[in-house]
Amino acid sequence: MITAIKACIFDVFGTVVDWRTSVSRDLAAFTATKGITGIDWLKFSDAWRKQYRPSMDEVRSRRRDWTILDELHLESLVKLLGEFGVTGLSEADILHMSHAWRRLDPWPDSVPGLTRLKTRFIIAPCSNGNIALIVNMAKYAGLPWDCVLGAEPARAYKPDPEAYVASCRMLDLKPSQVLMVAAHNGDLRAAKAQGLGTVFVPRLTEHGPHQQIDVVPDPSCVDIVAVSFTELATKLGC
Repeated sequence: MITAIKACIFDVFGTVVDWRTSVSRDLAAFTATKGITGIDWLKFSDAWRKQYRPSMDEVRSRRRDWTILDELHLESLVKLLGEFGVTGLSEADILHMSHAWRRLDPWPDSVPGLTRLKTRFIIAPCSNGNIALIVNMAKYAGLPWDCVLGAEPARAYKPDPEAYVASCRMLDLKPSQVLMVAAHNGDLRAAKAQGLGTVFVPRLTEHGPHQQIDVVPDPSCVDIVAVSFTELATKLGC
């Protein structure tokens, strides 16, 4: 199988970057400069992330026209600021906060692992993040992508089949020549259904120290398990 692989595509939020720690840290630091205190920003970040799938489902179901994730994040943020009683922010302040998702730190193994994988394979995100979000994140975190694939180029949010199929098509590759790398079994299940190879890399603290989901791989949809991107690079001969 490995000899046929030409590209590795990656889920990003949670798999490549630590969104929870990064978003909460970013919001806490920024709002402190505005004199805002007493907010549990980890709790806020968790609540923000819970809006992620419902907001995309509105687009996936066609109840809403195509809308990029940056805009969905902004709408969810405005709602949550009200729920958490955060006031006194300008529109520019709120936009800056919504772009916290562009300023996410990579897991320690992400950059060295991606750098090694890049020596042999095309590497690209297959994320629900829009192009501007992913490009700015890559500049911030030093992620060495070859190109940006995923939701906006495909105009389809994962786990819709087109998100995976379009990523392969845009690389002029068959699904069997592409590995989907993710820390989420659901993502890999959807990719596997479209004929991609799959790699599970667990991120056991993505949702905090007591995480209970995506702790172990689902053998029905996972081809390769690696504890880190650097181990994956070793397994793939990089």
